[in-house]
Amino acid sequence: MTHSIIATGKTLRQIAIGQLQNISEDQFDRQAKGFNNTIRWNTGHIVYWMDKYSALSFGFPSAIPVHYELLFGSGTRPSDWTMAPPAKQELIEQLSAQLSRLSELKPEMLDMKLQSPFLLGPFQFPTSGELFNFALMHEAIHLGIISSQLKAIQ
Repeated sequence: MTHSIIATGKTLRQIAIGQLQNISEDQFDRQAKGFNNTIRWNTGHIVYWMDKYSALSFGFPSAIPVHYELLFGSGTRPSDWTMAPPAKQELIEQLSAQLSRLSELKPEMLDMKLQSPFLLGPFQFPTSGELFNFALMHEAIHLGIISSQLKAIQ
């Protein structure tokens, strides 16, 4: 089962990269009515949180610029940005680098107990596998939002 979770993660990331490559730079910054954020924000948010979840789950060192938290952490939004966000190509390169790191995962790594369970509201993730699986659900949710945003701006 743990092997299939890793395979699912890699497939999901390949789908995300493929979808994002087909979106124009201009569309990355158009905020559709009814949405608090943009495609660029959702893409950066995916990058930011996968980096965090990978560090928490597997001890991987952070591989993203520190300012990504200010741009893409929970509760942020483009209307509050005081610095230029990364270009589409940089974000796709970050997604691709994370895909490469997913290839380093071994099934037994998903069975590791976290030093302390990761708490998210009423939810608790005691193992690296449970947190990684949540990271994949989180990514899929934001990929769905990106698809909805793209339809709304076209």
